Amino acid sequence: MKSIMFIAPPAAGKGTQAELVVEKYNIPHISTGDILRDISKEDSEIGHYVFETLASGELVKDEITYQLIENRLKKSDCKNGFIIDGFPRNLNQAIEYDNILKRLGYSIGNVILIDIEEKTLEKRITGRRVCENCNAIFNINDEDSAPQIESICDNCGGRLYQRNDDNLESFQTRYKMYLEKTGPIINYYKKQNVLHEVDGNDTIENVFKKIDKIISVIGDEK
Repeated sequence: MKSIMFIAPPAAGKGTQAELVVEKYNIPHISTGDILRDISKEDSEIGHYVFETLASGELVKDEITYQLIENRLKKSDCKNGFIIDGFPRNLNQAIEYDNILKRLGYSIGNVILIDIEEKTLEKRITGRRVCENCNAIFNINDEDSAPQIESICDNCGGRLYQRNDDNLESFQTRYKMYLEKTGPIINYYKKQNVLHEVDGNDTIENVFKKIDKIISVIGDEK
């Protein structure tokens, strides 16, 4: 099993697919956001810095992020593969990520681009509703995932609400930012012949089958 990186626009289902891969292959899901939140709780110089930076809404210095990621990838549970999430976010980070992997003796692995139509993403974003009690997610724009009674959770009867950023204007801003930031990264991995494109307009189950085929065909190289 190689390492796995997902590249996907907002609401493409990247998190759901990552969970399915983790469940089947029992590999760690490494989120840079989780790493930073965990380190911010430590009573140390780096812990205090990360805490104050996150609290201010600023971005943690790349050098710190690189160090934390490398330390996490050194752990034994990563030797049989892992999913990297939330990183790299730009071309410079992608280049440095390659350097980290080389130092650790890993290859880049599988970079999977979940490609999905913008209009489909709009429907997912604007129709998404979340239960205030159990956090179950529904979508009023999708017949298969719509609640039986609008605004009421099928699971617990709690009230469904729409997140503040689940609106068209917010989505368009996030989508534009995604295209600007990930375009160079996609081209970078295309040139290395490690990028695999998956049609994300299908059902969750069918998208996972396509992803599973990609990661199961390729051997246990590092």
